[in-house]
Amino acid sequence: MDTGSEPIGLAEHILQQAADALIYADRHGHIQRWNAACSALFGFSAKEALGASLDIIIPEHLRSAHWAAFNAALEKGSLKLEGRPTLTRAVHKDGRRLYVEMTFALVKDDAGVAIGSVAMARDVTEKVEKARAASRGAA
Repeated sequence: MDTGSEPIGLAEHILQQAADALIYADRHGHIQRWNAACSALFGFSAKEALGASLDIIIPEHLRSAHWAAFNAALEKGSLKLEGRPTLTRAVHKDGRRLYVEMTFALVKDDAGVAIGSVAMARDVTEKVEKARAASRGAA
């Protein structure tokens, strides 16, 4: 088995072809990986997103809470949700509000120090809006 550049190439293929949006941000919250599903979900090309702050997809009213949790997780080296999916809001490049189901994980170096965070996101806007409409209709 070739242990040269193949794993990196394979990892990039997996990242780009994953059906869910996959975002990796460094310790400073700057986007370092952005797959094709991210572009489809959030509207930003990889060129626009790479190096940008996660703020490009976080609604303004949620940013303070996001950064508090992000920084606390990096400092503690653990996540409050422990990989469980959570429903949250996100914003599309065109300003549309989205409902996204996200899972988060810390990325740690060989010494076990958190160096960033990876998130998988799936658009559930239509599902949430239909459920809310049905509950309003039943009320």
